[in-house]
Amino acid sequence: MDRFNGLNMGLGNLPQLSDAKTRSISPENFTGSKGSGGMATEGTGAGCARDLGTGWKVSPSVEIEPGAMFTMAAIEGPGAIQHIWLTCFPTFWRNLIFRLYWDEEDEPSVEVPVGDFFCNGWQERSNVNSFPVAVNPAGGMNSYWLMPFRKAAKITMENTSAENAVIYYQVNYTLTEVPENMAYFHAQWRRSNPVAYKEVHTILDEVKGKGHYVGTYLAWQVNNNGWWGEGEVKFFMDGDQEFPTICGTGTEDYFGGAWNWEQPSGQYSTYSTAFLGMHQLIKPDGLYRSQQRFGMYRWHVLDPIRFEHDLKITIQDLGWRSDHRYLPQQSDIASTAFWYQSEPHSRFPDMPNNDSREVI
Repeated sequence: MDRFNGLNMGLGNLPQLSDAKTRSISPENFTGSKGSGGMATEGTGAGCARDLGTGWKVSPSVEIEPGAMFTMAAIEGPGAIQHIWLTCFPTFWRNLIFRLYWDEEDEPSVEVPVGDFFCNGWQERSNVNSFPVAVNPAGGMNSYWLMPFRKAAKITMENTSAENAVIYYQVNYTLTEVPENMAYFHAQWRRSNPVAYKEVHTILDEVKGKGHYVGTYLAWQVNNNGWWGEGEVKFFMDGDQEFPTICGTGTEDYFGGAWNWEQPSGQYSTYSTAFLGMHQLIKPDGLYRSQQRFGMYRWHVLDPIRFEHDLKITIQDLGWRSDHRYLPQQSDIASTAFWYQSEPHSRFPDMPNNDSREVI
């Protein structure tokens, strides 16, 4: 099969013609059907368009009631989701649960609070300038993860809050043949609040099948003084037991920084690059904001972590104490893991309830 079939359209082969079909789903075209955009006669913008009528931004967004599950997209394949854009108010980012299902599966392959999926776990807007995820002023969230499917794709958003949530969104996708060696996109959220003393935070576990790991996002609150990022990231794969195949050298090292991110002296320096960043720093304010909070991402796009049978990933929560000794910390760590694998996948742990996800 021609690998330039509409799935791998990079700069090098942009001029090449393809039989793939481009479609888009939004509140202005819920089905993505050809020639069916902008036909709404009612919607969240109907009042604003009352003097203009059909075709004039009548349905730019949707309102999801408390406790409701809204289907953002239902697509018949084969094909691939290529770009997702959405925006909503930050107060909902931990209580809107974003899920994706492939090929009519019952269990989601992606299940993440929407803010964490877009590297904004602290319910405060932070721009991200990376290759697969971009967050732009003021809270425009973009995903460019390629998400192939063979039979069907479904995207849902569950509102677990006590208030109506308004979301604007657009899902751009292609309808085309999918090669046999294309894996399915997955993402999973976990939180340790706090990390148990002398224990590690588990980023991912119980992954079964063949695939490759492509990214980590951490929302990390430090609950003690001093430098907090000595912990190593460890990848246990394909039968590893006590010791991993891949072991890093420190937290800021894994995210592409060095020496505590301290530049200039006495200050953290944030950064956001194509494949890695420490893009968010929330400082204590001397009153109600008592702890430091950080947002960090690492995309294994050019260096995927490939596994044949199984995968587990952990990170140590490690700082410094007296006499130049390591301190096992008790931080609040929320992680989102991103990977591709063959289906079926193992069932995810149950999503924690609102109180367990709350930013406090």
